[in-house]
Amino acid sequence: MRRLNPKHIRIAVIVAVSLIVLLLIGGFIAYGKREAILQSQIAKAKLKAKRQYNLNLQIGSAHFSGLTTISCKDIIIVPQNRDTLLNVKRFEVSIKLLPLLFGNIKLADVYMDDALLNLTDIKGVRNFDFLFKKKQDSVKTNTKLDLSELSNNLIKQVLYKIPDNLNVSNFLVSFKNDSARLKLLTETAKIDDGDLTSTVKINDTVATWHFSGIMHPSDKEIDVKLYADNGKVEIPFIEKRFGAKVNFDNLTVKLTNVKHSNGETKIATFCSAHNLLINHPAFAANNVIVPDGSIAADFLIGTNYISLDSSSVIHLKKASAHPYLKYTLKPVKTYELRLSTGWQDAQNIFDSFPTGMFESLEGIKAQGKLNYSLNFFLDKSMPDNLRFDSKMEKDADFKIVRYGRTDLSKLNKTFVYTPYEYGKPMRPHVIGPENPEYTPLEEMSPYLRNAVMTAEDPTFYKHRGFVEKSIRASIVTNIKKQEFSRGGSTISMQLVKNAFLTRKKTLSRKIEEILIVWLIENNNIITKDRMLEVYFNIIEWGPGIYGISEASHYYFGKSPSELNLGESIYLAKIVPRPKAGLYAFLPDGSLRPGLERYFNSLGRMMMGRGFAQQDSNSYGFYTIRLREGLRQRIESVDSTEANQILNSPRQDDVDLALPQIEDPEPSKNLISCNGYLVNEIPLHSIQSKCWKMKRNDALTPLTKPVNLVSKSARRSGLSETILKPKRKRWKPRVNFKWLMCDNM
Repeated sequence: MRRLNPKHIRIAVIVAVSLIVLLLIGGFIAYGKREAILQSQIAKAKLKAKRQYNLNLQIGSAHFSGLTTISCKDIIIVPQNRDTLLNVKRFEVSIKLLPLLFGNIKLADVYMDDALLNLTDIKGVRNFDFLFKKKQDSVKTNTKLDLSELSNNLIKQVLYKIPDNLNVSNFLVSFKNDSARLKLLTETAKIDDGDLTSTVKINDTVATWHFSGIMHPSDKEIDVKLYADNGKVEIPFIEKRFGAKVNFDNLTVKLTNVKHSNGETKIATFCSAHNLLINHPAFAANNVIVPDGSIAADFLIGTNYISLDSSSVIHLKKASAHPYLKYTLKPVKTYELRLSTGWQDAQNIFDSFPTGMFESLEGIKAQGKLNYSLNFFLDKSMPDNLRFDSKMEKDADFKIVRYGRTDLSKLNKTFVYTPYEYGKPMRPHVIGPENPEYTPLEEMSPYLRNAVMTAEDPTFYKHRGFVEKSIRASIVTNIKKQEFSRGGSTISMQLVKNAFLTRKKTLSRKIEEILIVWLIENNNIITKDRMLEVYFNIIEWGPGIYGISEASHYYFGKSPSELNLGESIYLAKIVPRPKAGLYAFLPDGSLRPGLERYFNSLGRMMMGRGFAQQDSNSYGFYTIRLREGLRQRIESVDSTEANQILNSPRQDDVDLALPQIEDPEPSKNLISCNGYLVNEIPLHSIQSKCWKMKRNDALTPLTKPVNLVSKSARRSGLSETILKPKRKRWKPRVNFKWLMCDNM
């Protein structure tokens, strides 16, 4: 082994000692001038706050109380012409020396007493709006944004600002706007050698929260749990701000690792909640409770993308799924979503549904295994190339052992269907041969069956409940228009929505609809013919008009078997917007000219499928005449306005946007409503009651006469008796007349 030259060793020692001496001298000089340096930096900070943010920064006193410890008192920040933002009585911070030598500021100890962070938003004036002002750089640069570097540096800065030791007492955060006020008082918050404990009062006495766990920012390890004394953690302000109620027993958040290499930042996290409750009208009609839910989320951030890696796992009770999300910014924006469950026990999946989310399926029992997969990809510059694949698979052993709260096979037999309007039940309908208005499929005009299927679901007899091509086209259309203007519902989905679910437009109802359709279609619970027959007998065809028998008599005064091609195309047209049906007609009972194009389009489609002959007369458009008794209800409505209503996107409550067509004055001697018979009495005493009963759906099957007295009738000593006929061909007594109200 070659020995080092003693001369070289001496030179190295001299250089090292010289550097140490210089550092000591420099440190001594800096130490001696540190107070002056501190005051100089405070002056610069005040000037910068004033120039860039219009903030008045005041510090009562500031000085070094140790080698790297700064003590401050009476710190006040007041935005120009705004309420005071921050007031701190005592603040003390010490910085680690070694990271400081390399240009990194890492907090060692932080002490803060009696502080107030006051956020106000009164009449549009906020004392924190400076946070949202963009810096105006005098020199524009073309430096490319690297999300990987940005995220890594941001995480470093956040972790470096978490001190090894923390002691906070009486720190109040207050927020106040025109309608609400929120106060969070941190009575104590401590980090002692990595152990976190804290007590936070919410709005004085409303609740007491606790944060506890482990904080080791140097090791990039954080494990924090949030819980409350004597109850649930209620998230304040969310309900008033967003109309959502959110609470839980406890919430755990973990940061397990952060790694940056090869142009990619990897962040490993974990989050879990127990008895998470969510209530929002857009999510579900009732409280949705997740007893045990968690996600182990692995984020990958590259130069131009952010993703949730497929190694992430979502757990809901006994079920699990692997999600994948990716958002790419450049060179074009792309969105990618994948979800995979793998083969799992079907019962575990059903048992893991959040309570209150899918009420129809609660209590369902099944055996076998299920596997779900979703693949979605969108290039924003080429939406027509959207990729969408959604598939639920079952193994050979899968079957439903017992239905849940709702018997999914009920459509195979006679059942009572009660439609709902605005959450209120309408008159019930018996769906079965016991009801004289019920129409079997073979007694419907072939034109009607084929027109509705061609318009609503051309491949009804071929698909298993869903048409991915149609769903894909709907998504593309909605993306292009940047609004929900087209749906992808099949007849199967419409039937399930009407027969089993409510009209409330919630995310949970839509998912429940999809699940029920899949169960019915893929397990042969109901035949296609029976589904179509029930569909025609329960869907709405106009205000208060349910079932094809009521519709055909209401509009054209004929039975479903007598409908011609034109009448069938008209009825197919109004299926998506039944309450707008009468807007298709002019006062003379003919159709508005703007509908001729639709008749030709649907007629040609039917011809192409062999359901109609070629027709040069617009496929019956000119032969249609509204029933004469209804024509008096047609008012002069601007054609443009009527066409907008008739061609508006499918919606359950389209009538909310419709101009009201006034109800007609009943003809003289009109004394019955929709088959209900009324004693012959002066007209003025029954006309308002007749309408009131129809609107409030009081026309339910009656076994005994019901006596109603209006104000005018009470004054004249008269009364009305209303009776529901028991049989279709029932003949009224001599003192009754049989008439159908036009408004029904």
